[in-house]
Amino acid sequence: MQRYEYKVIPSPRRGEKSRGVKTTEDRFALALTSVLNDLGRDGWEYIRADTLPVDERAGFTGTKTTFQNMLVFRRVIEVETTSVRPVLEDHPPMPRLGPAEVPVGIAPALGPANPVQVTASGLAAE
Repeated sequence: MQRYEYKVIPSPRRGEKSRGVKTTEDRFALALTSVLNDLGRDGWEYIRADTLPVDERAGFTGTKTTFQNMLVFRRVIEVETTSVRPVLEDHPPMPRLGPAEVPVGIAPALGPANPVQVTASGLAAE
């Protein structure tokens, strides 16, 4: 099974100026292409763009909600093939739970039982 690590970065807010790129859409597309290619060279695969709410402070006690555009990337984590789950036989056996062991010997002598009776007034009578 493949394992992944993820990276989330904010989407570019402004376009990049370049020769021959005149419109706002083209400048923004150039900025986004640059970000995607830079991370792609490092092995990151683009997954999706998300718009997520963020609560920010407004004044001393207030908050306001803004929305941030985020780009989500992932790449495969190389897992060592030797890191397989250990086999149970490699571990020492677990102690078994059962009745407590009682030392062999003579049990102490117990006297007769004296039941205590409680009367209606709450006093104990012998």
